[in-house]
Amino acid sequence: MGIIQKQAIKGTIYSYIGVGIGFITTAILFPRILSSEEIGLLKLLVSFSILFAQFGSLGFSNVINRLFPYFRDKDNGHNGFLLVALMVSFIGFILSLFSLFILKPLIIRNNIQDSALFVQYFNYLIPLIFFTLYFGLFDNYIKALYDAVLGTVLKEFIQRLLILLAVVFYFTGLVNFKTLVLLYVLALSLPTLFIFIILIVNGKFVLNKPGNIFTPSLWREISVLCFHGILTGFGGIAVLQLDSIMVNHYLGLSLTGIYATTFFFATIILIPSRPLLKITTTIIADAWKNNDLSTINLIYKKSVNTQTWIAVLLFIGLWVNIENIFLIIPGEYEAGKWVIFFIGLKNIIEMATGISSTILQTSKYYRVNTLIISVFLVLMFVSLLILIPFAGINGTAIGILISYSLTASVRYVFLKVKYNFEPFDYKVLLIFFVGIVSFLAGYFVPRSDNFILDICFRSCITGGTYLFLSILLKTSENVNQFINQILKDIYRKVN
Repeated sequence: MGIIQKQAIKGTIYSYIGVGIGFITTAILFPRILSSEEIGLLKLLVSFSILFAQFGSLGFSNVINRLFPYFRDKDNGHNGFLLVALMVSFIGFILSLFSLFILKPLIIRNNIQDSALFVQYFNYLIPLIFFTLYFGLFDNYIKALYDAVLGTVLKEFIQRLLILLAVVFYFTGLVNFKTLVLLYVLALSLPTLFIFIILIVNGKFVLNKPGNIFTPSLWREISVLCFHGILTGFGGIAVLQLDSIMVNHYLGLSLTGIYATTFFFATIILIPSRPLLKITTTIIADAWKNNDLSTINLIYKKSVNTQTWIAVLLFIGLWVNIENIFLIIPGEYEAGKWVIFFIGLKNIIEMATGISSTILQTSKYYRVNTLIISVFLVLMFVSLLILIPFAGINGTAIGILISYSLTASVRYVFLKVKYNFEPFDYKVLLIFFVGIVSFLAGYFVPRSDNFILDICFRSCITGGTYLFLSILLKTSENVNQFINQILKDIYRKVN
């Protein structure tokens, strides 16, 4: 089992444990103990902190992804790369704070009517921006050292566990809402401290003086990469943050809370892609350095097949249980039912395009990726501007689906024309066929009065049919190999 598969599996396991914890927090506890306005507040704090931290990073993650293979030298402290990264991030943090307070009157004016709570807790954005910014830096740096799992463990598992603990304190009456918000901010901040300590303990926090490799021409290239990294980074987080901000602006904090809660269910589909993208970024960057196009094309094709298989399974499992989901969370959240559907479709498309964005971003055509991201931002903003007043939170989801589909298609065509990369084959269509058949098998199961039993039985029928047909029709080589390996391990233990 290669490094990509090992780290992807480990990262996915921790991510789904985190999803389980997040489900308890977001889907069960939040709607029952917090008002939709309070949920919206927590979502907006995260949204604005990520947006300003993204600006504060000054696009340096793009430099790490593309250029770190040229700096990699353990004995020489990677030529002082980390010190440069820390200096750039500190400058970016100062600039992001300056921007935050310049824009503060505008932000408050746009939120004072429907989001008074957000205005009250505005200053919590300062520590959140700092810790979000530096976590992103350290996570990208350690990923470039071939460890894509640590950041996932801290962000997807530890952070959500701390949030759950804070919510339990509030639920049991040990703290009031003001203290809950403080604990929430602390939970979002601690992973940065943890990853910093781990880097020191493992001897990876080395602040050597920048080496002679930092020539004037390299500094110019770094500046260009940073500029494009800022634009690319904003595009990468837009689907997670801009939508919430615009929903809040047009529809108020209450519907923002409903949108955020239902959006969470659809993000379950994307979770397996996160650890895969993290480790493949480093592998693909090394392949570009060595001009190894065959390796890039092979990873591209395998990522499309495997991720499509996973995405379709998760989507049909989610949608076949959609009625049960709204028996778990309060009835008012059913207004977001079609948010789950349309964002789920968008996430299938994102998974089905594999690592196309990573390939383009780490190539010499990274400027094209920036252009595509810029078009995506414009399309998304315009579509939300039109569709939110017309169709509410469902319009938000439809706008994101349309915008992402168009830009993903452009990225695929570009890679096809420039490098003749073709990740799709008949097996991808076969996966969708198997998905439709499996969904219908679960959909027509008689409904049980006990929704827990109904979820279990309906999911088993759907998942079992999907797994059986996938193995029978050999829709995914990676999946078949993985299942065969598990069966062999079980057989050896039994015998």
